[in-house]
Amino acid sequence: MMTPSNGPRTTERYHPRVEARLQVKVLLSGRTVHAQARDISMNGLFLQAHPADTQRALTIALPLPGDRELVTMCAIRRREVDGVALEFGELDWDDLIALARFLHPHLP
Repeated sequence: MMTPSNGPRTTERYHPRVEARLQVKVLLSGRTVHAQARDISMNGLFLQAHPADTQRALTIALPLPGDRELVTMCAIRRREVDGVALEFGELDWDDLIALARFLHPHLP
């Protein structure tokens, strides 16, 4: 079941999102599915995909510059017609720094 949304609540965001058109690997019980991220922040991303309604979390692999891949468990926070909003699980310092370096040039 999709939960309707009137779009992102930007006034409530602590971490700004930037447009990202990235190919993300979604790791599902022994197989990998590719999907596109519409935007990304230090806290999560919007994935243009439709996981099963029973699914509450996903493991993703996000490509970053320098042949680095950020792999993390994400909670599904919101479902929309065109995809799902994901919140990153715990990231270690190296992943946080790599993500910040990726995002910084794209921030307003």
